[in-house]
Amino acid sequence: MTQENIKLNKVNENKSVPSNAATEHEFMADVSTQNKLAKHAIQVHKFGGSSLATPQCIKRALEIIRENCQLNDIVVVSANGKTTDSLFAVYSLVEQAISAQLTQKSDELTQAIAELSQQQGQLITELLNTKNTKQLLQLLKKDIEQLTLWLAGDIVQYHNDILALGEVWSARLLSALLNEQVCPSNSIDARDFLVIDNEQSCVVDTATSAAQLRQRRQFGKLAVITGYISKDIRGNSCTLGRNGSDYSATIIASLVAAGNVTLWTDVDGIYSADPRVVPSARKLNRLPNGVAKELGRLGNPVLHAKTLLPLINPLSEHHTHLHVASSFDAQVSGTEIGKFGQIAKQELSVTYLNDLLLAQSVSFIGEAAVKAKAEFAPICMDDQKGFMVITQTQQKSLSQWLASHDVEISFKPVAIIATVGHRVAERGDIRARFKRSLKNAKPLNLVSSDNNHSVIAILPEPCSIELLNTVHHEITKDARNIGLVVAGMGNIGERFLELLPTQLNKVYALENLHLVGLLSSKKALINNDGIDVNQATSLFTQEAQSYDSEQLLSWLTHHPYDELIVVDITPSEDFSLLYEKIFALGIHVIGANKWAASSSTEHYNNLVNTADSNNSIWLGNTTVGAGLPINYAIDDLRQSGDNISELSGIFSGTLSWLFETYDGSSKFSELLLNALAQGITEPDPREDLSGRDVQRKLLILARKAGFELALDDIDCQNLVPEALQSLSTNDFLARANELDEYFANALSQANSKDACIRYVARFQHNNVSGVSAKVSLEVLPQSDAFANLTPCDNIFQISSHWYQDNPLIIRGPGAGRDVTAGGLHSDLVKVCQQLAHKQNQVKIKGIN
Repeated sequence: MTQENIKLNKVNENKSVPSNAATEHEFMADVSTQNKLAKHAIQVHKFGGSSLATPQCIKRALEIIRENCQLNDIVVVSANGKTTDSLFAVYSLVEQAISAQLTQKSDELTQAIAELSQQQGQLITELLNTKNTKQLLQLLKKDIEQLTLWLAGDIVQYHNDILALGEVWSARLLSALLNEQVCPSNSIDARDFLVIDNEQSCVVDTATSAAQLRQRRQFGKLAVITGYISKDIRGNSCTLGRNGSDYSATIIASLVAAGNVTLWTDVDGIYSADPRVVPSARKLNRLPNGVAKELGRLGNPVLHAKTLLPLINPLSEHHTHLHVASSFDAQVSGTEIGKFGQIAKQELSVTYLNDLLLAQSVSFIGEAAVKAKAEFAPICMDDQKGFMVITQTQQKSLSQWLASHDVEISFKPVAIIATVGHRVAERGDIRARFKRSLKNAKPLNLVSSDNNHSVIAILPEPCSIELLNTVHHEITKDARNIGLVVAGMGNIGERFLELLPTQLNKVYALENLHLVGLLSSKKALINNDGIDVNQATSLFTQEAQSYDSEQLLSWLTHHPYDELIVVDITPSEDFSLLYEKIFALGIHVIGANKWAASSSTEHYNNLVNTADSNNSIWLGNTTVGAGLPINYAIDDLRQSGDNISELSGIFSGTLSWLFETYDGSSKFSELLLNALAQGITEPDPREDLSGRDVQRKLLILARKAGFELALDDIDCQNLVPEALQSLSTNDFLARANELDEYFANALSQANSKDACIRYVARFQHNNVSGVSAKVSLEVLPQSDAFANLTPCDNIFQISSHWYQDNPLIIRGPGAGRDVTAGGLHSDLVKVCQQLAHKQNQVKIKGIN
């Protein structure tokens, strides 16, 4: 398999939800394990304020750490809940008092400090045992005393030290809890190692910071590090901006060459628009680095603008993946950010920013614009028309900068709305669609970003919720990624794959379908970036690797697609036993496999209920009649209000051929061996002659018709004499002539009545006698609908309230690689058509 392929013998190490740490390197209590650093790529786990807001939230974070971390990993934390906001509020009260020239501390300030202390104290007392509680309460008391001293002094000097307290308290508490309940841990104040040039540019002194971090980390202990804060080259406390803990996490990841960073927050990923205001927003399962960076720059509510900067180093061979996941539902896969193939590059999203300024000046034209862009990094810029869009906070500094050049400037309030996607500015269809969706908004300009990952519309008015929803609908209405996994690489599976390229090109419903998995009974090829449909079989032969069911289910649990469809073309009962778990994941199944649909009543009903409750579609038209639309017909009659009273017919292509061909001119055993040689029968013809296959098919159709039936409720005539049933296949074939007398007599008796023999399935229901069902050899008049078929044909007869006197008949080839593969493609198109109208409800706890 290539590096882009997910190896099924190991959970993808780029994913943290859940990590392979939980299964391969669980935390152990023994000292030897605690002091032995796990040999794997370091992972960084960052917990946001909402993920640490309450005792319940913190307990969830502990479980996530227990399940996903190893001792040489790093945990980065924000302040608990709204602690930083409370510290800002306290600081503001002192500022107001100074402005009002008040000399005494106000009651409001005293109360605010007391509430802050009480909130932190409550977290400590509710979560820790008595010994550690006392220690942390004493440290908290000292910090509150220090805070009071700072507020009484030069508050500007201590501004960042005041704001840093929230992260210090959070790291200290979490580390103490880990020591008590999970593993050895130490808390680290990022100001003890993380050095930046200043708060404006936040350029990290990488060499110094990495060296000092190595000194602070303790062997055999999980490091818990404060986010948001750092120090400058003079040793002063600095912050990295609001929501800067995400940025801290990726900086630290770059310092230790981490393999993965997971941002645990209160949403389960990054969406195609702000899900708080766009109900139809869909989760973006995978995003290329450049696209995610552009989203953060243009106002995505989850991504900090600078978060990705430390992870994107074009000169480095090391690549760190970023994962956004929800601490409120840790088992749900979030959004992965990194280097991906074409499927991930098709993702589109819409974002917006209000309260911006359009600045116009001659200094923004031509070569002079280069200096302005380098100085202010505007939202967007046009160096031919001489304007740039900036934030309101940049107005003063921009005015001063231009004044020093003796150049005039004008400002105009504006907003922006942008379509973001990989090289989206180069996609004429998307750009045209974006422009059409904005016709009523009358944008001032349309500008492409320098990297072409966004097209930005500058609006004269703030972007409304209505406009955002309109644009999002137009841009993303066709943007879905449906993964296709084909299980079964035999004769029909190969034909299905041969037809797939043509189907993808000509059927609109399959526009967003991507082949991502191929399975045989022992080997698998899984590629999240897609498998070339034109080379599927050869790629499977070259690259497939061994797997087991547990590894397959692990990948299915974390697949990165909006929807996933499994096409089961196996004859395997073992594979059918995975259906329940597959349905529980919301994955759809198209099955030619009869085992699940003809399983015990309890198991079958459980499968149906599990699929329904998880919105999984289960189609199995090819389980009976190959490509004939018998399942569709029964579904349609039932959904239209009809009541089916009888189902009958010839359901076996093999038995159809045998009895249409058998006329007594040759012995039945000779005909059977001839059919075996032609591949018409199973390798062991007793599989056909036993009637079990027909029995299962009748059960499937009866259940489709709405009747609760078990296999044992259907009488089944086995055409193999009992003396031949337990023999080996070779022994049976050697004694096949023992079948001749029975069939010769049956045919002779039928001929005497100007009739024929056929193997028929019959299900009947009426209100008086109830249900009867059987499969058996019958003598039929030559005029019967079942008497004159093309050999191998199936025929199905349906009697119902609407079709009483003249039953509905469906007839045609009931076997064959082409018709069966075609039937599977018919089901595939139907599933994709249903999914095109499916709306997934966004469930969020809130966004910081």
